[in-house]
Amino acid sequence: MYNFDASSMIHAWDNYPIDNPHFNSLWDWFCEQIKQKEFVFSEIAFDEISHKIPECGEWLKNNKVEIYPLSADAILQAQSIKILLEIEEEVYTKGVGENDLFIISIAKIYNSILITEESRQLSLPAKKSNYKIPAVCELDEVNVNCKSFIDLLKEI
Repeated sequence: MYNFDASSMIHAWDNYPIDNPHFNSLWDWFCEQIKQKEFVFSEIAFDEISHKIPECGEWLKNNKVEIYPLSADAILQAQSIKILLEIEEEVYTKGVGENDLFIISIAKIYNSILITEESRQLSLPAKKSNYKIPAVCELDEVNVNCKSFIDLLKEI
């Protein structure tokens, strides 16, 4: 199962226009993956998408995408990652934000691959609070498989 970050869905929507006939097979395949519950979204990612690109959110809703709510387990998991990253109170730096922590946590709880467009950091920052999504996912304590949309397309 693949759990999409808002950045990846927005990337797909912007770069492979749904109204362009060249991409019909891509979007047909995407719909099939949604139908089979292989492509899912956290409620937080879905809300971000719907806010930034309402027509994309509507398309997802019309295709009956599976949306995972922010559960108590996800909140606890996010809190433990926040502690691991040494993020104090609500002081987020150049790394992951609060929504990112929830999205990572939901992917971890459902043992899904997180699809994100956040770039990998070639050398990790000294402060863990500056880690981006891929670096956080790679931490032993987090252990979430993370890849980009194009990497997903290449492997399938």
